[in-house]
Amino acid sequence: MDQDLGYESNPHSGSADKSKILRVKPLRCLVPVFPNPPGMSSVTTPQPSPFVCVPPSGPFPSGVQPFYPFLASNNSQQATFGASSQPGNLGIGSNVQAPIPLNSFRTPTPKANGDAAPGKRGFSGFPKAEDVNSGKGKSHSRKRRAWKGDDFGVGSLVDSLLTSFKLKEFDEFRRSNGDRDTVESILLVFDLLQRKLTQLEESKDLLVGVTRRPDLKASNLLLSNGVRTNNTKRIGHVPGVEVGDIFLFRIELCIVGLHAPSMAGIDYMGVKVTVDEEPVAVSIVSSGGYDDQGDDPDVLIYSGHGGVQRRDGQMFDQKLEKGNLALEKSLHRANDVRVLRGVKDAAGSTRKMYIYDGLYKIQESWAEKNQSGCNVFKYKLVRVPGQPEAYSLWKSIQQWKEGTVARAGVIISDLASGAESQPVTLVNDVDGEKGPAHFTYTSSLRYLRPFSTSKPSMGCHCKGGCQPGDINCPCIQKNGGFLPYTSSGVLLSDKSLIHECTQSCTCPPTCRNRISQAGLKTRLEVFKTKTRGWGLRSWDPIRAGCFICEYAGDVIQAPSSSDFDGNHIFDATSYYEPFEAISDDSISSTPSPFPLVISAKNSGNVARFMNHSCSPNVFWKPVLQESNNDSFLHIAFFAIRHIPPMQELTYKYGMVTPEKGDQERKMCLCGSVKCKGFFY
Repeated sequence: MDQDLGYESNPHSGSADKSKILRVKPLRCLVPVFPNPPGMSSVTTPQPSPFVCVPPSGPFPSGVQPFYPFLASNNSQQATFGASSQPGNLGIGSNVQAPIPLNSFRTPTPKANGDAAPGKRGFSGFPKAEDVNSGKGKSHSRKRRAWKGDDFGVGSLVDSLLTSFKLKEFDEFRRSNGDRDTVESILLVFDLLQRKLTQLEESKDLLVGVTRRPDLKASNLLLSNGVRTNNTKRIGHVPGVEVGDIFLFRIELCIVGLHAPSMAGIDYMGVKVTVDEEPVAVSIVSSGGYDDQGDDPDVLIYSGHGGVQRRDGQMFDQKLEKGNLALEKSLHRANDVRVLRGVKDAAGSTRKMYIYDGLYKIQESWAEKNQSGCNVFKYKLVRVPGQPEAYSLWKSIQQWKEGTVARAGVIISDLASGAESQPVTLVNDVDGEKGPAHFTYTSSLRYLRPFSTSKPSMGCHCKGGCQPGDINCPCIQKNGGFLPYTSSGVLLSDKSLIHECTQSCTCPPTCRNRISQAGLKTRLEVFKTKTRGWGLRSWDPIRAGCFICEYAGDVIQAPSSSDFDGNHIFDATSYYEPFEAISDDSISSTPSPFPLVISAKNSGNVARFMNHSCSPNVFWKPVLQESNNDSFLHIAFFAIRHIPPMQELTYKYGMVTPEKGDQERKMCLCGSVKCKGFFY
């Protein structure tokens, strides 16, 4: 639209001065840009921009309390809804708990995500999330209200999370130099925020065609509060990040300083060479956007950036500049380069995970013609020996699944004998023990009689399955107005109790409100540990919040001394330590109000092998299935954080009541840096 310069400069009618007419386009969005770290030269960021980091949703009202499970006591976790019964209208009015946010971790396609877009391997900075709320360029049959973060009190939620995880006062030292606790805390808070935003967005009436980027919105919220770490670029390993760690979003790599550009595949920095500076590569991401050759777990043939994969289809020779030049300089300097490999997420065909595969050195480089006749730079990177397994382990697991390579130490290929949707391997590569004490494998919880309810429970009539935002669904109403899970089995609810669909509901078995009833989602392995008997781990990566298994066995009235001697008791009536990620003294212990005791001594499933840890990666929640006047309570386990393959699955056992004293105290051998030395 043409607009003049203002009222004072308007010419008289019939004498318009065309030289003063401008074509003005509206500002569509603000794009956050990482600042240049202190001392960083312009070589690092060829086109430096000022630090701009504004939450896309604007200011937020107060009123939202911590929402992650066990983050606070039951009283302090209460978040209220306003007068409206619409889900997501968090305000003051009733005492209904607001649901916990978690999402499906879908890594968006290059068209709408932060992955390297065609021709963008050398670009540095945040991806553009244009038209996040505008819906510009789309025609709509009816008007729908765009999502706004201030509708939900997200600002107060951020403040509560940062306070709870001790990230509120984030000093410059921790921004420059991270540690394991800091990295894990930032990633956890980011994960909670992006899943919360995903949950709120899917439950509201959004504009059709709007690009949903909860990952970018969550990172904006963190950056606007100064929460990121390892923001000073460095050669070599990044403090607090371990070889084998997995990431679901490219933006996660940015906020922990592992790989700064959220779109580019090559990250580099400037180093002094006498008077001048030259660029050297510090990290690369190989995610399939270019013609990389990465089948060899110790060697990567990496393609340079630019030229050959432009969005407009034009083909050009690649140039020895920016990231390509940095890789060439690193070849001659022989400096270490961090390598991240993108792999297909087993949970969805369009998703990717990113594995930190450790340090590599560039061994040689050359230029070759591609199929279109354009020159492309190639770099051969070789993995530095002596590092823990990462991508090579993923390759080995794939061969185990395909049957091309035998898994060493296998005793039984399927401990469950077909009772689970996935086989459960029994493995001992430590000693000569042939298996655990005899028990009968069962995948379900067996009740002598169900609990009684005071009034009949009403089932849903969702023919295609319960859908988010359907406020007429009685199962959604029981869960505070939200579905408790994503379709891929990631927990959304922060309520102390999850209500799942049951036999009285007409929805299909594939309904996303039946996640714990569908059985195992990952390939699990029962294995012999070196010091703690038998344990449990997964061949597959497990995303934070994802359902793992339930605790199966026999519901009993009260455990006997012989049951405790067997160590296969889950007592939901005892005290438990709330889930926390930072400090053991941040939250007091809370009595569990659930009258359920399960014995897996004689019959049980994989959950009976899950060991205790003072720094667990798994937590549990009670799940209620109601049918008419009967109630069936179950215990479901979920991942606290992203868990790489073959990492032992552990949770924090409950504590005995004070009157029992130390009579049931056991020595803890979890090996965690936070180990208390005992458990119950």
